[in-house]
Amino acid sequence: MSATTGRIMSGEMAEQPAVLRRILSEGAPRIREVAEQIAARNPRFVLLTARGTSDNAALYAKYLLEIQLGKPCGLTSMSTTTAYGATPDLTDCLVITVSQSGGSPDLVASTQAARDAGAITLAVTNNADSRLAAVSEFHIDVLAGPEKALPATKTYTAELLALYLFVDGLRGGDGADRAKVLPDLAEQILARQDEVKQLAGRYRFAERMVLTSRGYGYPTAKEAALKLMETSYIPALSYSGADLLHGPLAMVDNVSPVIAIVPDGKGGEALQPVLDRLLDRGADLVVVGPKPQVEAASAGFVLPTEGVLEELQPILEILPLQMLAYEVTIARGQDPDAPRALAKVTETH
Repeated sequence: MSATTGRIMSGEMAEQPAVLRRILSEGAPRIREVAEQIAARNPRFVLLTARGTSDNAALYAKYLLEIQLGKPCGLTSMSTTTAYGATPDLTDCLVITVSQSGGSPDLVASTQAARDAGAITLAVTNNADSRLAAVSEFHIDVLAGPEKALPATKTYTAELLALYLFVDGLRGGDGADRAKVLPDLAEQILARQDEVKQLAGRYRFAERMVLTSRGYGYPTAKEAALKLMETSYIPALSYSGADLLHGPLAMVDNVSPVIAIVPDGKGGEALQPVLDRLLDRGADLVVVGPKPQVEAASAGFVLPTEGVLEELQPILEILPLQMLAYEVTIARGQDPDAPRALAKVTETH
């Protein structure tokens, strides 16, 4: 392999503490302003629109909106408008479209259709000059800076923090103050690459993997699975812990690698019966989460979650899993900067 293999992805992962600081210092006032304007319109329900990595960020926002605000919230099926030409009545609905580039035609078209149907439209992007930002009534810039590696890393954590601040702003909270611990903790996690490299050895020859979590950790499981698939090409299946017990558990045995993301909070408590079942089946279980959970598993990565709200932990949870995808890919002799068959801006219709 070349000395430059993976250099772009590695560099962009390392930028994440600085990006989080930038959002908290420069982006938070604008996010709060947008949240206040939308809150004054009192939307009755929320629809989230996204693809790929941004879809996992949107799922995180769904949990926030439902738990923190009690708003009915769903993920849109864009083809209902872009392919089938449906014309729903979206009066008093908030439609949030999350996209790193803001350039995919279906995202732009569905957002324009939502606005035409009476929705309040908000674009959350890393490109203030994008077509998506232009057709949306409101826009939040996640301020991640140019992202050149094909696997999204810093834009994902930037989207999470921006969405957290926005949802908190809808209820008049002071989210920036509660999130100020994140950049320093992110630096501590990213400095532990040797631990992750050691974990990666377990998966060099893996033929498939299962990732699971519950609550706020579920979007992390989905995003980690996506990162592993797009960089190392390992088929990685992600399940809510509850769904895992409803059938897919049957495929787990003592040679099946399982990664569980265990939030320090109610999501982790809800996941405990799943962890017990996995251990009973002799699964090769790796836990990303609090120290006691890691010690009970085959191996793991202890997250510094003390004093961090459960709803903010996903911003930290994904970091060792991004590094894991990177290290597994390098160990398998592949380049995480440029996965085969992928383009940085995916244009779907």
